[in-house]
Amino acid sequence: MCVQILKGCPRPFLVALSVVFPVVIPMVAQGEEIRVSNREQLARALQVAQAGTTILIAPGQYEGGFHVRNLQGTASAPIVIAGEDTNNPPTILGGSNAFQISSARHLELRNFIVSGSTQNGLNLDDSGSPQTPAQDIVLRNLTVRNVGPEGNRDGIKLSGLQRFRIENCVVESWGSGGSAIDMVGCREGVIINCHFRDARGEQANGVQAKGGTRDVAIQRCLFDRAGGRGVNVGGSTGLPYFRPEVQGFEAKDILVEDCEFREGGAAVAFVGVDGAIVRHNLILYPQRWVARILQESVGPPFVPCRKGEFSNNVIVFRTDTLRSVLNIGGNTDAPSFRFARNVWYCVDRPQETRRLVQLPSPEMEGSYTRNPIVTGSDERQPRIRRDLPHGAGISDREKES
Repeated sequence: MCVQILKGCPRPFLVALSVVFPVVIPMVAQGEEIRVSNREQLARALQVAQAGTTILIAPGQYEGGFHVRNLQGTASAPIVIAGEDTNNPPTILGGSNAFQISSARHLELRNFIVSGSTQNGLNLDDSGSPQTPAQDIVLRNLTVRNVGPEGNRDGIKLSGLQRFRIENCVVESWGSGGSAIDMVGCREGVIINCHFRDARGEQANGVQAKGGTRDVAIQRCLFDRAGGRGVNVGGSTGLPYFRPEVQGFEAKDILVEDCEFREGGAAVAFVGVDGAIVRHNLILYPQRWVARILQESVGPPFVPCRKGEFSNNVIVFRTDTLRSVLNIGGNTDAPSFRFARNVWYCVDRPQETRRLVQLPSPEMEGSYTRNPIVTGSDERQPRIRRDLPHGAGISDREKES
């Protein structure tokens, strides 16, 4: 069932009228669709949406800057905000945040573009209180671009989310000190089949998980020049911003799997982590380090960065750009990290690969002599052999996520 706005009016008259008079959308029944074609209609639809409402946004440009609280769907009747035409998605243009959505539950956003936000592209949060978390959120088939450009400006900002999924999204050109996706105090999430490219500075990150974030999987994503840290597993968070409270770690139980990293400062940084797994990834030509083990939140109650696993990855690097394979900072428990079954290859000095791979603990069944690149393939985006030891590299198997 669809809410018809000014039913029967010719479209040219409707468009002209909507410029002069705000269009009033009546209260909707559960399960109804609202089709909108201008900013005023979209703003009103966000105000009246309830469980089961689907807001369909017509193609075109809409000025950003929407802030809405307590969009409350249910498991069987979520609220959906979506572009109506998947082949011609609408663009939410400008605004401090295109959408800031606080304390939502059972909400799905899909099939639209966000461009030119000055603060964050999308901002989903818990209204600043751990007592009102955002829960059961889905972001699918979104493009977020040209955010910032300077400073800590994120493509997608998530604060205090529980149970979320980000799928088939593209984030490109975000703030010089921000993240494509920045998670603070988020739990039970999946980021899958996403593409992060062209960060605006070396202080930027691709995906960041900090402030008590735990139980998050980052899978089958592409990080292409995604800043100084492709995935920042952990970070540095002011104590008042931890969710639900400070528990001794910036991040815990984070999985980075089946991803590809192209260039960037370092593929992965473990920062104040209490357990994380980085496995079956392809890391191509990191510019400074392959990975980093750091501690930025120090003193009680924080544990030293510890218990990371780095396994079954393929790492292709050059000595003319790389400072060292690992960067290990102070106040960490680097020997607690486990390294196993990785394939390492130095393109310009292959005979020295083993000497160059200096790790804080012995590696189990590592490979240092096998060239993983298919002969004749493109240097920057090489094809990788499929017959590597221990199935190293991106896996072909489908994951249940």
